[in-house]
Amino acid sequence: MTTAQDRAAPQVPAPAPPPPEERPAAPNRTAPNRTSLVLVLGAFVAVGAFTIDMYLPALPTITEELGTTSAAVQLTLTGTLVGLGLGQLVLGPLSDALGRRRPLLAGTALYVLASLLVLVAPDVGVLGVLRVLQGMGSAAGAVIAMAVVRDLYSGRAAATVLSRLFLVLGAAPVLAPTIGGELLRVTSWRGIFVALAVYGLVLLAVGAVALRETLPPERREHSGVAGTLRTYRELLRDRTYVGLVLVAGLTMAGLFSYVSGSSFVYQQQFGLDEQQFGLLFGAGAFWLIAATQLNPVVLRRWSPAQVLVAATGAGALAGAVLVGLAATGTGGVFAVAVPLWAVLSCCGLALPNAPALALSRHGEAAGAAAALLGAVQFGVGAAVAPLVGLLGNDAVAMGTVVVGALVLAIAVLVGVVRPWRLAEPQESTAI
Repeated sequence: MTTAQDRAAPQVPAPAPPPPEERPAAPNRTAPNRTSLVLVLGAFVAVGAFTIDMYLPALPTITEELGTTSAAVQLTLTGTLVGLGLGQLVLGPLSDALGRRRPLLAGTALYVLASLLVLVAPDVGVLGVLRVLQGMGSAAGAVIAMAVVRDLYSGRAAATVLSRLFLVLGAAPVLAPTIGGELLRVTSWRGIFVALAVYGLVLLAVGAVALRETLPPERREHSGVAGTLRTYRELLRDRTYVGLVLVAGLTMAGLFSYVSGSSFVYQQQFGLDEQQFGLLFGAGAFWLIAATQLNPVVLRRWSPAQVLVAATGAGALAGAVLVGLAATGTGGVFAVAVPLWAVLSCCGLALPNAPALALSRHGEAAGAAAALLGAVQFGVGAAVAPLVGLLGNDAVAMGTVVVGALVLAIAVLVGVVRPWRLAEPQESTAI
């Protein structure tokens, strides 16, 4: 019962909730050790990289054996990226509703099945469909790993953990083409997909035993399809989040332009064999990894937004150098490789920071936010990668697409994100 004195007292309004970028991650007292978490999540995220990169040395062989064109075979890569994007849109919200573990294991099981069915694919059309299913299955690792990181971290802590995750993830593009090239010595290109299926089976066992649930029942979203659509609508209303997602997608598009065109540039234009291609491709991935590991050191002095702006601009400049050298035929294969390594280094600095900034704004819907982020990244990559083939599958074509993607990323940063007005995310960690 209220008294007259109570009624006369001034009413103090409840404090406003902090803006999205300042909301810390909810504490989780069951979080695993950071090192083991990074290793397990990295193994799952690496599925996508292995799926994309391991069959790259076989693209010319697949073209010949299936009696098709190089552009058609490159579309099987596009199919993988489409599957990765669509799968994340479905699995991200599912992980918000069901927890992280069950969608992760179900998606990995789908991946194993699709990999085995490739063994009986009769033509490039069926192969393309199965690659879409492979992408959808591998999307589980990509989106749920990001959601788990956001369950446990935010701000600079999230960017640092993502950088460590990229160290594990970075081993995949280093190893995958080399492994694929060595497998081609002893088996056909279909044997590569047997190896991928075995890797998926190992992950199922590891995930069932080693990965704890990071989203407790009281924090799960149970509003169904309508709630999922509302969540996506709210995310799309956040101008800064959308801009950061587009920047991440365009940066990934530059990376996938290199992935899509590199086997044809190195093997057909410069005459390298499958093993030499694998080694040179792995050298490029080394610079990507090195930059991701430099990122936590750089973040001690500069903010994630500052690093993102500088890396994107430097990447576009390095890409322009690549186009100039390739167009004039100066320097041979290393005149293409060295500027590409610079581009990859810049992507390695940009890729952890754009997602960390985007996800820090929506910790309350980490699965959906990570899903939309991943879908745009791989969707833009899927749309852009075939342009390399359409423009001629040479170094000039590849460099032109890379530069175009990064220049667009700069335009979005300046026109939409406006990083000079972006608040520093509050650092939070549950470990």
